[in-house]
Amino acid sequence: MPFRLLFILLFSLHGLFAQVQVVSWNIANFGASKTTEQVAFLAQYLRSYDIVALQEVVAGPGGAQQVAALADALNRKGSQWDYVVSAPTLSSAYKTERYAYLWKPSRVQLIGKPWLESTWAQAIDREPYYATFQFEGHHFTLVNFHAITASKQPEREIKYFKYLPAQYPQLRLLFLGDFNCIATHTVFNPLRQQGYLPAFTAQKTSLKKNCVDGDCLSKPFDNFWYPKDYVRVVNPTVLHFYRLFTDFTAARSLSDHVPILVTLEFL
Repeated sequence: MPFRLLFILLFSLHGLFAQVQVVSWNIANFGASKTTEQVAFLAQYLRSYDIVALQEVVAGPGGAQQVAALADALNRKGSQWDYVVSAPTLSSAYKTERYAYLWKPSRVQLIGKPWLESTWAQAIDREPYYATFQFEGHHFTLVNFHAITASKQPEREIKYFKYLPAQYPQLRLLFLGDFNCIATHTVFNPLRQQGYLPAFTAQKTSLKKNCVDGDCLSKPFDNFWYPKDYVRVVNPTVLHFYRLFTDFTAARSLSDHVPILVTLEFL
């Protein structure tokens, strides 16, 4: 094949299958209690990805300061990173927290200003946090979410998600985070009917208190819901960060969830 034709073919395929890697992680009380060593570990562990969405950043100033520290540590790994932290959610004092996004501006560009969902803030304890990004001409809006615990019936919150695509018709919404709810629950049926698919179906993502015969994972609650007519998810996986620790208790002190990773391929 002549070089020129090969170049055109490769360029066309690159444009057809543009990919970006997104990590979502319930980082478990991310704030002043995290050590310098833990932040350094996170920076080393996350440095190769394009966007990182965090849940459970503490609502006090220590949460925002620790996200800034993580961004600074990432910036010392060879690539520039930007970040944004939400205001505290409109929850009770016990449940309120922040969300955060960190991203490489060389790979994706933030469009506009991120925002917390206001319309359903009274119905959803920790209202979702939106951020719109552009990647090679493709626009997508991440909806970062941390549901109430499974014992409190998170489906009472998730049921409002069916209204969000129509509420933001100009945006391509992609839902990610800790739903505290399995993907096969009927509460997700309206999203499925609107063309959404989960990246994971039965993949466990939270950590047990102790590993049993090498099995360390507990509940399949973290997920990523995407519109199948706009994006394809390639090789969704969980990142077993705890395997890098000799002490499982030390790993759980960093987080009691594993991060989930999706590679987005825009159609």
